[in-house]
Amino acid sequence: MRKKDYPYYFLVINTLLGLILLPFAIVKRSFKDWIIVYLVSFIGNFFSDEYLVTRGYLKYPKKLFPKYKIHLPFDYIHYPLMLLYYNQWTLNSKPIGIILKLLPFVVPQTIIETIAAKKTNLIKWKKGWTWYHSLISLMIKLLICRAIIAMIRTINNGKISLK
Repeated sequence: MRKKDYPYYFLVINTLLGLILLPFAIVKRSFKDWIIVYLVSFIGNFFSDEYLVTRGYLKYPKKLFPKYKIHLPFDYIHYPLMLLYYNQWTLNSKPIGIILKLLPFVVPQTIIETIAAKKTNLIKWKKGWTWYHSLISLMIKLLICRAIIAMIRTINNGKISLK
């Protein structure tokens, strides 16, 4: 195995791991709620990634699906999976708990992304994009999606769809 192939294997292994974990995150109590969370995160991350790549802030030189300019496994599997677990963990949390519980999700993700940007050809940061832009944008996206789900639950009389 050549050293330059390591990023590709890293992508394959992480994608497979995400696919294995995804059903466990969705098939829980309140199945309908978690499907909505998945779709909200899927759509939100797709558009934000598309925007950042189109504007030239991010580039993914090495991808599993080279035909697409965005990083499909992250947009469709990794980020939605992270948001599912974050929403499940903060389901009954107060606002301060919701904010503090962001850290175990966004800090490791930002560290991995920073290493990938500096040591591999998986992601390129351009136009002044840095690790703290990734950290802040990830936090904002998680909080916005969490707020959307909270609004849906409020509209649904504060109840979980299925018990």
